[in-house]
Amino acid sequence: MRTVIEIEIRLYATLKRYRPELKVGEPLFLNVDEGTTAKRVLEEVLGIPAKVVKTVFVNGIYRDLDHVLADGDRVGIFPPVGGG
Repeated sequence: MRTVIEIEIRLYATLKRYRPELKVGEPLFLNVDEGTTAKRVLEEVLGIPAKVVKTVFVNGIYRDLDHVLADGDRVGIFPPVGGG
């Protein structure tokens, strides 16, 4: 039996271009299969290449892309930040 979980995604900075319909600060709620990793959400669900992502926070804690997401997780996705 397939179990589906709901997660909340927030894209920051240049990653917003992958979901231009979202307003600033607006979350995207997704239903994904239990056992789904952050990398799978990025690449297969959102169409964001992992190479353009620098940092992923799950519930405010830094996680790597192989982290398995759980129901109700809040995921913040950030690109590399440049500056001078």
